[in-house]
Amino acid sequence: MKILLIEDEAALSQVIMQSLLVERYLVEQAFDYPGALEKISIYTYDCILLDIMLPGGSGLQLLEKIKELGKDESVIILSAKDSVDDKVRGLELGADDYLAKPFHLAELHARIKSIIRRKNQNGDDVIVYKNVAVNTTDRSIQVNCKPVNLNRKEFDLLYYFIIRPTKLIQKNSLAESIWGDHIDQADSLDFIYSQIKNLRKKLKDNHADMDIQAVYGIGYKLI
Repeated sequence: MKILLIEDEAALSQVIMQSLLVERYLVEQAFDYPGALEKISIYTYDCILLDIMLPGGSGLQLLEKIKELGKDESVIILSAKDSVDDKVRGLELGADDYLAKPFHLAELHARIKSIIRRKNQNGDDVIVYKNVAVNTTDRSIQVNCKPVNLNRKEFDLLYYFIIRPTKLIQKNSLAESIWGDHIDQADSLDFIYSQIKNLRKKLKDNHADMDIQAVYGIGYKLI
């Protein structure tokens, strides 16, 4: 899952980012209002961690921009301003949760997981599609109730597809979500093909009732 961390305190941002990387999230950072707005306008995220007090603007203004852009990212407000008015305003503008500083990283992780479960997994830890079960808690998969070993990127790819069954996924969107925003500067996205090829082989070898189909010139979809 890809997270955008918008926090102007560099030291705190680094601590939060490292803790999220340990949990195997893909994390992008922004440190001020203009940088955050640029990322939100261009890229897509599963969850945004948003500080209210930012250089050049406010987190509440960013929430308004997210709404104007028609984006559906989940948002958790992180702020030292623990006023009821800010909390209510943030929730009214579309934030999913509010966490006052200082907070325990374990609580932040729990809230992120809860939001992602609600958004992508109907509140469940295990996603079942056809004869494939994906457990997001321990990052394991089973096909016909038998475990299948996937590397990190193969798991991330399968998860990305399985929460979007039959949807056509553009190659650029897939690359940004699995490998990060800076992937748009890569000379080629051919490396995606080898990762998907390996994933397809493992699914086929274990008799999964699904496949990943290439759509020439566009991307891929789960069938």
